Amino acid sequence: MVTESTGRGDADRSLMLLWRHHLDEPQSTRGPKQKTSVDEVVSVAIALADEEGLEALSMRRVAERLGLGVMSLYTYVPGKAELVDLMVDTTAGEQELPEHPGDVRSRLEYIARLQWELYRAHPWLLQIDTSRPPLGPHVSDRYEWQLRAVEGIGLDDIEMDQVVTLVSGFVAGPARAAADAERMRNDSGVTDAEWWEANAPVLERVMDGSRYPVSGRVGAAAGEAYEAPANPDLAFEFGLARVLDGVELLIASRA
Repeated sequence: MVTESTGRGDADRSLMLLWRHHLDEPQSTRGPKQKTSVDEVVSVAIALADEEGLEALSMRRVAERLGLGVMSLYTYVPGKAELVDLMVDTTAGEQELPEHPGDVRSRLEYIARLQWELYRAHPWLLQIDTSRPPLGPHVSDRYEWQLRAVEGIGLDDIEMDQVVTLVSGFVAGPARAAADAERMRNDSGVTDAEWWEANAPVLERVMDGSRYPVSGRVGAAAGEAYEAPANPDLAFEFGLARVLDGVELLIASRA
């Protein structure tokens, strides 16, 4: 699977592009008229990744969609590394971040569900290593908004950061499983139910109760319920509830 990393490009150039709408630098009127814009380049790159996956993303493919020569594209974005930073920050700004509702559990649940929706809309985000996140305006706004959900509830600053990291990080697991299952269905042309039905007769013969008494019973029950090897949506709901249970216990211990 193709992967990319944020934070690999030139730091100064990336930051200048990420914050281009806030720096308010004067634009030169000299030279030929610009055929497109950085915003349009990023929008086309996101659409390409949405439609064909991260493996399809290249400066040449983006240039082709814009009707530009590839060298012309470099006058807008210096390279693919910087483009990936821009894509991640742009998608982080797609969702509205309203005032946090209700109690802390409701707030954290809302954070997780927004993250789930973002991954489902842009599965390629799950292939990007953001251990060095692009510190653009949308990523920064989102982090500030997430932290406000746990501000003033008795946690110290490190615990606040860790709670936000825990909740957001948890979502990636079931979201990746959902994306992988969807990719497998599309590539194979076989639904999960069809796959399970084809494998069930042999599995019933080899997964006998004497050799696999526990996994045979549980696996059969899960397979019958899911009609698939797994259920990422249920994994998300079940796991999120358990994560929030744990956070509530932490908060109660600080009260």
